[in-house]
Amino acid sequence: MNKKNIIQKMTLLVLTVVMVFTSVCYADDVPYVTYTYNYWEDVVYTPAAYIPDGKIDGTTILDDKGEAIGTFSSPSDVYLASDGNLYIADSGNNRIVVLDKEYKFVRMIDGFKDKSGKWSELKGPNGICHSDDPNGHIYIADTGNNRVVILDSALNLVRIVENPQREDNVLEDDFVFAPTKVAVDYAERLYVIAKNTEEGIMIFNTDYEFEAFYGAIPVNITTWDRIWSKLSTKAQRAKSRLNISTEYNGMDVDPQGFIYASYLDENGLQAVMRLNPKGNDVIKKGYNGNIGGDIDIVETNSYSGKSKAIDVVYRSHGIYSFLDSKRGRIFTYDHEGNLLYIFGGLGLQEGCFKSPVAIEENTDGHILVADVVQNVILMFKATEYGDKINQAVSLRYDGNEETAVPIWEDVLKLDANFELAYVGLGKSYLSAGENRKAMEYLKLGMSRQYYSIAYRRYRNEFLVANLEWMLSGLAGIVIVIYVVKMIKNRKKFRDDSADTME
Repeated sequence: MNKKNIIQKMTLLVLTVVMVFTSVCYADDVPYVTYTYNYWEDVVYTPAAYIPDGKIDGTTILDDKGEAIGTFSSPSDVYLASDGNLYIADSGNNRIVVLDKEYKFVRMIDGFKDKSGKWSELKGPNGICHSDDPNGHIYIADTGNNRVVILDSALNLVRIVENPQREDNVLEDDFVFAPTKVAVDYAERLYVIAKNTEEGIMIFNTDYEFEAFYGAIPVNITTWDRIWSKLSTKAQRAKSRLNISTEYNGMDVDPQGFIYASYLDENGLQAVMRLNPKGNDVIKKGYNGNIGGDIDIVETNSYSGKSKAIDVVYRSHGIYSFLDSKRGRIFTYDHEGNLLYIFGGLGLQEGCFKSPVAIEENTDGHILVADVVQNVILMFKATEYGDKINQAVSLRYDGNEETAVPIWEDVLKLDANFELAYVGLGKSYLSAGENRKAMEYLKLGMSRQYYSIAYRRYRNEFLVANLEWMLSGLAGIVIVIYVVKMIKNRKKFRDDSADTME
């Protein structure tokens, strides 16, 4: 092959790649590839569900005096309160920045007066949340000071949670309380993710007393692990347990009080748990049992390997998203564990991440992501494609299958390969009793479960509608067979009689 042919083939390859990606992104200037996985777990490129829409930068925020509050430093958490205010844990600056719905300055929390009236400063706060009760308590994971600080709406001290104790020695003698994330449910129970607590999330009662560890992450023990455990020394076994244990790194609470918690799954199959009040995981995993992000990425660079969940946000109507720190992607699923869309990425372009650590959704549906290296909060807004999917899934969650039909049809106009839209339409026709049509759409959506239901109903429907003539026809066939047999028997009898007479 000569040099000219090589150049021509390389040019053709580049043009093909450009055409693919520009067709995926349409007219939007999207700095990352958007895709999903089909039933066969193959990558399918899609239109962008969300696109970059600016950022929140401390240098552009003015305080009450009209002065810029200054650049964020290692922002580690972002939380939307029920009143619409946004709380940012500006860890490197030892403060919590509070903004209103328009991202304008409300106040800054860098300390408080303790019970003795002495000023106490925050030190590297990593987590923040706000209760929905009338008191509107503010919960701060004051990591550097090894405590959780609870303030009221006027920033008066309510309680300091530090050095938790239990009489049954659940906590080791050398345990150091270093909270990183906090959450509170409708009953005012406090949930804390702390460093070096592989036993699960720490739960505190309404009096802020430590009760127990909650939702321990199961560890998969292989056959080799069991053999090694038998052959290794006590010290080696202790070190091995440390290596295979994992911790939660992010959490959120849904309106029913279920805890959505993210963690690093070594198998890459599950990135999020949905914990009920007993601490049991009740999340649904979809048809392929994978809610762990990318499906087995095999490359030779630093971005290869399974996705690494770093935080999770419960949005609404069973929809939740988790943030992947490995490749800077955001994976969104519905309440049945179906993958809806993927967006985001690492890079130097505007709208890409360097080191994402926390995710939240604001009141107008924007996705907010804190980047600990860029020191900003990046914002993403839904495209028509993403908005249509969100609407249809929400209607489906509420049981409004029929209302969702035209929206699913709009989704298919934008992306004819979106399997869940076919399933949504199939379920709608199934609910309406149009079983034959439901089978067609459910087959396109590769839904074996609902296709089987539609097929069974269609079969029963066919039998009921045609049973009368089918039975009549069967009876006619039996009569014909009987008559033919009788005629044959008579003919044979006559022939036999004639032979006898001869």
